Amino acid sequence: MCRLCSPATPKSFCPGNVPFMSAPADSNSGAKAAQAARTTISAESLPEMSGEKGMRILIKGGVVMSVDDAIGNFAKGDVLIEGDKIVEVAAHIEAGDARMIDASGKIVMPGFIDTHHHQFETGLRSALADAIVVNDGKPENARNYYEAMLLGFSQHYRPEDVYINELYGGLAQLDAGVTTVMDVSQIHHSAEHSDAAIQGLRDAGRRGVFGYFEGWWDGKEHPGGARRIREQYFSSEDQLLTMVMGGEIYIEGYEDMWAIGRELDLQIALHVVTTFGMTPTFDALAKKGVFGPDNIFIHMTGMTDDAWKAAADAGAHVSLSVPIEMHMRHGEPPIQKALDLGMSVSLSSDVECTMSADFFTQMRGLITLQRMRANERALSGDEGHPALMRTADAIRHATIEGAKGLRLDKKTGSLTPGKDADIILLDAEAINVAPLNNAAGAVVTLMDRSNVDTVMVAGKIRKWQGRLLGHDMDKLGRELAASRDYIFEKAGVEQDLFA
Repeated sequence: MCRLCSPATPKSFCPGNVPFMSAPADSNSGAKAAQAARTTISAESLPEMSGEKGMRILIKGGVVMSVDDAIGNFAKGDVLIEGDKIVEVAAHIEAGDARMIDASGKIVMPGFIDTHHHQFETGLRSALADAIVVNDGKPENARNYYEAMLLGFSQHYRPEDVYINELYGGLAQLDAGVTTVMDVSQIHHSAEHSDAAIQGLRDAGRRGVFGYFEGWWDGKEHPGGARRIREQYFSSEDQLLTMVMGGEIYIEGYEDMWAIGRELDLQIALHVVTTFGMTPTFDALAKKGVFGPDNIFIHMTGMTDDAWKAAADAGAHVSLSVPIEMHMRHGEPPIQKALDLGMSVSLSSDVECTMSADFFTQMRGLITLQRMRANERALSGDEGHPALMRTADAIRHATIEGAKGLRLDKKTGSLTPGKDADIILLDAEAINVAPLNNAAGAVVTLMDRSNVDTVMVAGKIRKWQGRLLGHDMDKLGRELAASRDYIFEKAGVEQDLFA
């Protein structure tokens, strides 16, 4: 039995029973001794011990993309973790007491950060695959998102429906390498609904930002419930979950939401979409000078130049859901507008009832649209056309920019010593990638969720060698389907796979 095990630890799980790695041919006896002292951990035991205080893990020999200019990248590099923190990132690290993860053939990088995801809709995936966001009066668009989802399906959720949707959606994104989310649940019909959403986020085991948006039932929970929730669940900053206040300006009384958010020192997030008729209200707020660095503006389609300038001058953040915005008629994603104004821009998946929540889709949507527009201007002879986005830029928008937008960049978003170890290992030897020629290019233009090999959140391994850990996914899948069936029945909507 090794020093890390208790007497109750099964013998087969004990790292001391795993053979030592062979020492390399080296004249330095100290290096030989250190190498001999390092053991490889069995697939069963390493995840159990990861993230614990004092536990040291060395991710060895991977293609390291730190997303930190001061650290740089390494064609072959190491990342040392102790407990929940990154300790060192370098081309070569000697850590004889650390347990090793062999990262050869893997790209090692920070986990993706989704700054806007309606996780309560997980069980309704693809149910509105052909929908636009609001009713335009045409018969073919009668089943639109706003009426079908927010005024329809969402009215029938029980707290248990909120919980299973939140949990399953969080685990599905963990499986795809998304280690942080801002959950925009819009399902706070009662205190029990809010509590269920928070519990679902917590039980998924990843970093989450609880977005306290609107509810529709008792009129008591939202927005005043924010004070209870803040005190009960978010009084400490030293936890995986934090909180954001929803401040939708299409809802009567939004001024109270903003006031409560600022009273509680919370960021204020809201959808800003021209098809909801928001432009005049948003313009009026811009003129009042109420925008601040605590604002997260989602979509930002169709706003005036003056309002954009006010948002940029205030230091507000922009969250873009490029595939959804193109697909559902939000308006063209304002990628170039935000970049030209020097704003911090992150990526978000939005609604799985219409589009995938994996971040490879989000990055490809971002870069292909930006380059299409820039290329069109170049082809038309515009010598002042924007620079073409690079794949490394897309990765920054999917990681560190999201962390900045959620006030989490001191904790996550890059492989920086002192930050929490939110790390993913991507298989660069898989059939859809090999042979590897460009690390950022492979991630953005070639990979999908099947390439996500290992996922760590605050040093804790949540996915290991292609397998999600800690949950009976078959059981959860049955519970999610049962919730779906209940919601369809209560909403009076027939389940038709070919509708």
